[in-house]
Amino acid sequence: MTVLEVLQSTTAYFKKRGLESPRLNAEHLVAHSLGKKRIELYLEFERPLSESELVPLRELVRRRGQGEPLQHLLGTIEFGNHVFLSDKRALIPRPETEQLVEYICDFAWPETPRFLDVGTGSGVIILSLASRFPKAELHAIDLSEDALALARENADRLGIAARVQFYRGHLLEKIEGAFDLIVANLPYVAAGEAPRLAPEVQHDPPGALYGGSAGDELIRELIETAPTHLRPGAWLALEVGHDQAECLTRFLREKNYHDIAAKRDYAGSPRFLFAQYG
Repeated sequence: MTVLEVLQSTTAYFKKRGLESPRLNAEHLVAHSLGKKRIELYLEFERPLSESELVPLRELVRRRGQGEPLQHLLGTIEFGNHVFLSDKRALIPRPETEQLVEYICDFAWPETPRFLDVGTGSGVIILSLASRFPKAELHAIDLSEDALALARENADRLGIAARVQFYRGHLLEKIEGAFDLIVANLPYVAAGEAPRLAPEVQHDPPGALYGGSAGDELIRELIETAPTHLRPGAWLALEVGHDQAECLTRFLREKNYHDIAAKRDYAGSPRFLFAQYG
């Protein structure tokens, strides 16, 4: 089979399996398996593939067809202007979280801001902010040692490991001092929603998905504990579930936050909350 024939048959298989963007998935896997860039495939459409090239590709296609995330198969994900390692140790970064970073970058910050990322996972938020704010003091915490190991590997790949202080702990329990920004993309899925999640999502670590019986318990706990770690004029920035912004906005008001703003994601859902305290 030629490269083009493999792409066509793989696309048809993924379409039959109900995968979104079947052609794009096929191109990514074929390029990855052959050690090529996607654009290079278009120059090799007529090249026949040997059996030794097809065997590992078939295995990748099988696994993708069974719902294993594309990012886990590739081992990387593009996020902002960087390529990060991505695997089963942490939540796969979503496009919405890229948007959260962009919103944060639009704010006015001190020349040497102090940033904290709570529930850092693979580190994409704090490491993306590192590249945008070269004088920032950077801190990140996660309860999962596996996730922290992945975040450190990503920091090493970007050459900024020395700039980020990583902690292992629950929310703010190991954190000292106050910050100009506390940002968090915490688990916000209700435990009972597990059977209704897409197969790809179910490959994420449960600890990175489920926030309790209601889904927003960890977010509420952070809202309650964050004020003692916020400098005057500082911001708390949260990514929340698509239907949680209204109730969490009320909770922020009850806890005496002000200048509360809900911002929408690419799909139009109120996905991000920003608030000040004091």
